[in-house]
Amino acid sequence: MNIELLHHTPDPELTVSLAARLCYSPIGLDELKKKTGSSDNLQFIDKIMSLGHHSVLEHASFTFGVEGISRVTSHQLVRHRLASYSQQSQRYVSHVERFDAVLPPAIASNDETKRIFDFTVGVLHQAYNQLVEMGIQPEDARYLLPNATETKIIITMNARELLHFFKLRCCERAQWEIRSMAVGMLRLAKQVAPTIFRDAGPGCLTGPCPEGEFCCGRTAQVRKQFRSIK
Repeated sequence: MNIELLHHTPDPELTVSLAARLCYSPIGLDELKKKTGSSDNLQFIDKIMSLGHHSVLEHASFTFGVEGISRVTSHQLVRHRLASYSQQSQRYVSHVERFDAVLPPAIASNDETKRIFDFTVGVLHQAYNQLVEMGIQPEDARYLLPNATETKIIITMNARELLHFFKLRCCERAQWEIRSMAVGMLRLAKQVAPTIFRDAGPGCLTGPCPEGEFCCGRTAQVRKQFRSIK
């Protein structure tokens, strides 16, 4: 899996701070920009976030490029509807060369289960190729491709939606692959907006575990893990 932060709002925390100050100030934009210095932005962002004024976070956007995830994970990802996605097409990108597939660690850990997985992927690839050679268009042959097939996707989310995404998908109860992707995205987001994403991560970081009886039971370890992300 490869994750890159391709683009983000220039100085996202300054943008958020300026938007929040505008809501509470009678002065004009020019004067606001002069008064909005980096030295007090962090404290001000802390204050507005503690007050629940999260709509201003929507003015900061982040675009990620992700390679090497499975269609299992991309299908989960696009359920987060307050975002924009561009995904590699299986209609226009054929898999005449054997397609790459994501091998779950649980299957990879056992020789027999790995053999079954590799054999099945090979059979599906052979069948796909046979259909294409018989004149079937890739857009129809792709119906044979498994959920394990690797894909590439570009994701754009604003900071508010990213916080929601991290809360759900960084949780220990999230599926392992999308959790790994979410943690990787969080690391990159924290580098450019450390105050906004300081407490980002699963819901248990800032309160009791929201999973109730389904709690992983590792709250202390999870908090330590995410507090150490720089």
